[in-house]
Amino acid sequence: MIEQKVSTVLNLKSISLQDRLLTRFLRYAAITTQSNPAVREVPSTPGQWELARLLMKDMEELGVVDVSIDEHAGVVGRLPARLPKGHAPVPTVGWVTHMDTVDVNMSPDIHPVVIRNYQGGDICQNEEKQIFISVDEHPELLKYIGQDIVVSDGTSVLGADDKAAVSNVVVALEILAEHPEVPHGEIYICFVPDEETGLRGAKSMDFSRFPVDFAYTIDCCEQGELVYQTFNAGNGKLSITGVTAHPMSSKNNTVNPILIAHDFMNLLDRGETPEHTEKTEGYIWVTGIQGNQLNAVLNLNIRDHDREKYLAKKEYLKACTEMMKLRHPKAKLSLELEDDYSNIKDAITPENRKCVDLLFQAMHSLDIEPLDIAMRGGTDGSFISTKGIPTPNYFTGAHNFHSRCEFMPMGAVENSCRTTLKLIELITCFTERNRDRDSGL
Repeated sequence: MIEQKVSTVLNLKSISLQDRLLTRFLRYAAITTQSNPAVREVPSTPGQWELARLLMKDMEELGVVDVSIDEHAGVVGRLPARLPKGHAPVPTVGWVTHMDTVDVNMSPDIHPVVIRNYQGGDICQNEEKQIFISVDEHPELLKYIGQDIVVSDGTSVLGADDKAAVSNVVVALEILAEHPEVPHGEIYICFVPDEETGLRGAKSMDFSRFPVDFAYTIDCCEQGELVYQTFNAGNGKLSITGVTAHPMSSKNNTVNPILIAHDFMNLLDRGETPEHTEKTEGYIWVTGIQGNQLNAVLNLNIRDHDREKYLAKKEYLKACTEMMKLRHPKAKLSLELEDDYSNIKDAITPENRKCVDLLFQAMHSLDIEPLDIAMRGGTDGSFISTKGIPTPNYFTGAHNFHSRCEFMPMGAVENSCRTTLKLIELITCFTERNRDRDSGL
């Protein structure tokens, strides 16, 4: 049976998955790929080009064909199907991971530190600067006693988001290349830039290069996390022009745009902000305000898992703008709204839900408890799913993304890669099982 062949490969101790994953991760982390949200060009930083070219070379060495890089540093390649003669058609599947690391006002350069056989207690990231990850603040560390753990040197994020995923996919390709007896369907691999700057890399994809039935991203945290529910997300920008005058003649003439911005904010529900919401509750978040005596700009994030509630939030912001126009007729106000990404769940139908079901099945078969979470954020799959390619997301195994306290327990990272290999197995056997069931075997 096909399933037996793949399962044997999964259980081979000689594979040394953790060593392979760590080697790949350290190689990719050495390339600085922090993206820059202030740059509109994609990719926003030159290091992403460097990593993209390295990944092209790695894929070609591992038997991936038709490898190409586009003008935005997006890399796509195809692993041809390897099926027994007469095997029924198998769904074409893709994996998408992003190459950039997030900009959180820390060093863009990452210097990983490997803690061998962690035995509990605080982790020293940087002895010279006395930077630690405290167990009191991060008790989740204690789940991983006995494992190797990778951290940064405390001056940057670790970049497991998403280079743990990049390593995961490349190691899976490596194992398939070393075991030609293992069958699989056609697989597409895509590495994209600038996920951390609003999914701009995914939005720049040429989907004719990615002709898959469904896809997966590997872009969430703790072992078992499984995501097919994300926010509907958008951004707002309120621009206000007031009227300025010298204080000698300002009475009944001056219109202060900063005060108008405050009036606008007072119309927003203080109970629907990030600090007062959780799970699938949405919010409007004032993320920035800049102003002077003549002009002010208010920046907003709009989020909700429920599509109708998300649309209602946008309509409310429009209504607030109109009210401000009536209250301050001498001022000029304009509101720009832009959709950022959508809830993956809205793209899941009874007909295409098999990509989610297979993910649950893969974890159960590996004795990994699925943690079905509604992500308070989005992934590349949140945009890709709007293109008719349902794209759920699963765990890297790392913790504390976007933080100097990001850490990567290698046992959990290994289980993420095993989930990738198990999905390939289950997809290969998917049609075979259906055929056997339909024939009564």
